[in-house]
Amino acid sequence: MLEVLRHRPYRLLVAARFVTMAGNALAPIALAFAVLDLTGSPTDLGLVVGARSVTNVALLLFGGVLADRVPRPLVLVGSSVAAMATQAVVAALVLTHTASLGPLIALSALNGAAAAFAFPASAALVPQTVPPHLLQTANAINRLGINLAMIGGAVAGGIVVAAFGPGWGIAIDAAAFGAAATLYALIKVPAVRPASAGDPAGPTTRNPIRDLREGWSEFVARSWVPTVVAGFCIFNAAEVGALTVLGPVLADETIGRQMWGIFLATETAGMVAGVLVAIRLRTRRLLLTGVVCTAGGALWLFALALLPVPAVLLPAAFITGVAIEQFTVAWDVALQEHIPADKLARVYSYDAVGSFLAIPVGQVVAGPIAAAVGARTAILGAGALVILAVLGMVANPHVRALRHERSVAGTMVG
Repeated sequence: MLEVLRHRPYRLLVAARFVTMAGNALAPIALAFAVLDLTGSPTDLGLVVGARSVTNVALLLFGGVLADRVPRPLVLVGSSVAAMATQAVVAALVLTHTASLGPLIALSALNGAAAAFAFPASAALVPQTVPPHLLQTANAINRLGINLAMIGGAVAGGIVVAAFGPGWGIAIDAAAFGAAATLYALIKVPAVRPASAGDPAGPTTRNPIRDLREGWSEFVARSWVPTVVAGFCIFNAAEVGALTVLGPVLADETIGRQMWGIFLATETAGMVAGVLVAIRLRTRRLLLTGVVCTAGGALWLFALALLPVPAVLLPAAFITGVAIEQFTVAWDVALQEHIPADKLARVYSYDAVGSFLAIPVGQVVAGPIAAAVGARTAILGAGALVILAVLGMVANPHVRALRHERSVAGTMVG
């Protein structure tokens, strides 16, 4: 851990992600209750959060192309500044009591567009900041920082919303993006050289459609990649729809808003513990171990639906966090070890599009489903979908057989 932290670009990247995620952990809680205070409708909340997911998914592929063409820190600076602007406007509307559903949907969509360019750039930047033999530790510590930030952000979200109102929570998120932009601007890393030499086209003259085709070819070249992504398309639709739409509704009826923030923080505390496990985990079947552990994502769903009391929910949330984090680290390591460096951002973008494709559907339909069958029954159904998704991923023999290596495809030059 000390060795990986000696690399200044890596330290700056971890610090920027920490600041961003602290604000982002607070913002969804604030936004959820801002919409519920405004309209009282779970369906309206689904439209607001779904709008962000729609634009995010629609632009992710182009975010990956851009992150493989231009310096990734520069992409992250631009994305952070754009996200800061959208959140500042939302905060102003909520604080001045001039917010309405239409502008909130539009601003949420713009925020999702900004995030589309951040994810592939930040994920693909990690191998540029540390030597190959430190990748597992680097990804684990990166996740540790993110999870600690999410703990503080989630707890602060519940407290700020309960004590001061949702608008101040969103304003804090805007300030966090501004701080992250400054940190990203300080990152200096080597450029990425294409693994296939002799490309006559410069990075700014290549056809973006050709770039997308190259990324797609790399994405489907290994069957374990699309299999896991397809599984997480189902997993994320169920998990995020329950977390962002159904969870706040049921929390208002049972445990309360502040306890909902503590519940989310407890899950993230489990992720912190999970990262500490992942740093020391030594297995040649790292991806298989991670995929099996994702079955833990159903635990908090069943607990919330069947027995929504703190004594049950908080341990369930912690165990879920420990389990899920094994997959997160394993997946990043698998991609960074087996995908060429000059195509990594595009593969990450295809990964994100596939994994997140059904999230807007899950968010938008969660409200109507809950209205038809009840929030508890809808959450139980989400838990069943999570289990089915895990079984589908494990069924692929290449997922079961992939070995953890200690080298990264691709080359970096100064």
